[in-house]
Amino acid sequence: MKAAVLEKITSVRDNPQPLSFVELPDPVPGEGKIRICISACGVCHTELDEIEGRTPPVSLPFVLGHQIIGFVEKQGPSAVKHPEGLRVGVGWIGSACGKCRYCLEGRENLCPDFKATGRDVPGGYAQYVIVDQEFAFPIPPVFSDAQAAPLLCAGAIGWRSLHLAGLRDGESLGLTGFGASAHLVLTLARHLYPRSEVFVFARSEGERKFAMELGASWSGDTTDKSPQKLAAVIDTTPAWKPVIEALGNLVPGGKLVINAIRKEETDRDQLIRMDYPLHLWQEKEIKSVANVARRDIEEFLAIAGRIPIIPDVEEYPFADANRALVDLKKGRIRGAKVLKMEGFV
Repeated sequence: MKAAVLEKITSVRDNPQPLSFVELPDPVPGEGKIRICISACGVCHTELDEIEGRTPPVSLPFVLGHQIIGFVEKQGPSAVKHPEGLRVGVGWIGSACGKCRYCLEGRENLCPDFKATGRDVPGGYAQYVIVDQEFAFPIPPVFSDAQAAPLLCAGAIGWRSLHLAGLRDGESLGLTGFGASAHLVLTLARHLYPRSEVFVFARSEGERKFAMELGASWSGDTTDKSPQKLAAVIDTTPAWKPVIEALGNLVPGGKLVINAIRKEETDRDQLIRMDYPLHLWQEKEIKSVANVARRDIEEFLAIAGRIPIIPDVEEYPFADANRALVDLKKGRIRGAKVLKMEGFV
């Protein structure tokens, strides 16, 4: 099969070709596994974290990618849950032990044996991928392959973030950073909390304009003060500075939910300049989002299909995977970036 692999940890800013295109043996599904013929794979900021070593793959070379859409092409022994030909998706959660207290409570995202697709097990920057049948999800027919891809991570992690924010209808919500996940959260929040206003903070003027087009009540720079204090803020940025700024915009008892697997180190000195009375006093809360559980993906796919929530996507030919990553690194973002596999020979 054709695949794009990461061969060494590198800086995307300094190395605009971090992935190499190679041929690998066609993978064979084992017990309880299925082989998926991939039609689309979303491009996530987590891939930048993997490439640049903030959350590196378990080994090198490695196939990245965890927002996978495709069709069940082959079933392994006892893999009868998804028939051949069914369109399915695969997200960040590749497997969990199923036995620990977290798994038994439905919090597989905290399992000590959590395996991430595209980091701990091979991912979707390829023609085929092998996955555990229990961690593949049927895709509602309302979505095209490209539209469905970001729902598996950007959508599901946004859904989890919104739950952790504990917002009530009528309370104000802030979103800092406005990429793939935040634009889906905005649409979801406007549906679930019709009386709530949504305030968006983003460095890019284009992102701020896009937020207003999607129904934000206000948009400003990351460092701006919101017109009113916010009950909750969801941070989807890779940096520390927006965390500090967001805390200053919360009401007493407000919640900051950090939706990022890693933070870049370039501005970590901002933590030293935290002002306790302004940023943390009056029982403000900070909560991180760790991975996703199966039910996050299942629930979000169901509600996204009913509304429906159609992501804004920018498609790239699979051969342009490196260009998509560079565009993401440079902040050239409107919605979600998706690799399409057609014609990759």
